[in-house]
Amino acid sequence: MSGTPELPAQPRSASGPAAPRPTGLERFNDTPDDEAERDLLHCCGSHRWARRVADHRPYPDLDALLAAADEASYDLTPPDVAEALACESLTVLPDGAYSAAHTALSAAHAAYESRFGHVFVICLDDAAPGEALDRVLAGIRSRLANDPDEERAVTADELRRLARGRLSRLVRHPLCPAQAR
Repeated sequence: MSGTPELPAQPRSASGPAAPRPTGLERFNDTPDDEAERDLLHCCGSHRWARRVADHRPYPDLDALLAAADEASYDLTPPDVAEALACESLTVLPDGAYSAAHTALSAAHAAYESRFGHVFVICLDDAAPGEALDRVLAGIRSRLANDPDEERAVTADELRRLARGRLSRLVRHPLCPAQAR
């Protein structure tokens, strides 16, 4: 008998020692294809984009996933972009916004949709909550001056940026894909 005291036995699960919990990326990589595509559609409403990102799993890290998402975004055709835009909604104002802000935002959105035929999209991931309304209004006003081809390119890039942010949130919180939006 050695002089070292015995440690109490560690509790074990029926299947052996507790395995470390998988990361969000590991869960995303292991999700069945149809579920992964459905989750990805919360990030970008293009079925082609979602299929392509899901088909290239597994991803070794978030950077590789985001690079694949970017590449899939760059390859979207005009009908793919239209499909994604159809899934987007108008910018939501923060609680407590004045009715004048609602009126201004509604009028700006209407002018934009009248000019370009689709909802205005802008990525606000790097905006402080208090400056989101100003950024949206300034974005609409400046982009109304774009010609349709230029605006198509800007819109596609904003969709790509939105998808990146939503995808990052989806991988961090995979149980709540609706929160990705």
